[in-house]
Amino acid sequence: MPTYSYRCTECDNAFDIQQGFADASLTVCDACGGKLRKVFGAVGVSFKGSGFYRTDSAASAKKSSGSASSSGATSESKPAPAKKDPAPAAASSSSSSTSASS
Repeated sequence: MPTYSYRCTECDNAFDIQQGFADASLTVCDACGGKLRKVFGAVGVSFKGSGFYRTDSAASAKKSSGSASSSGATSESKPAPAKKDPAPAAASSSSSSTSASS
């Protein structure tokens, strides 16, 4: 049976009581006869399994992309990105500066 917390709005009397789900909520304070209200607290939550943390989703994304390329996908269907070599770019900029100065 669940335990419910109540607090009186008149005298601030607070108490816990076990009630069934079908039982009616208490409305009258036993101490002063004032109006009772249920007190709601934080609920403990436990996340179990994968996918709840940033590292879980990143690892699963890497696994899924790696398995797709090893599952028979060819380079014809998905071209590899072109690699840029910084050396030719530096040589072309130096040659253009020398031609501009002459």
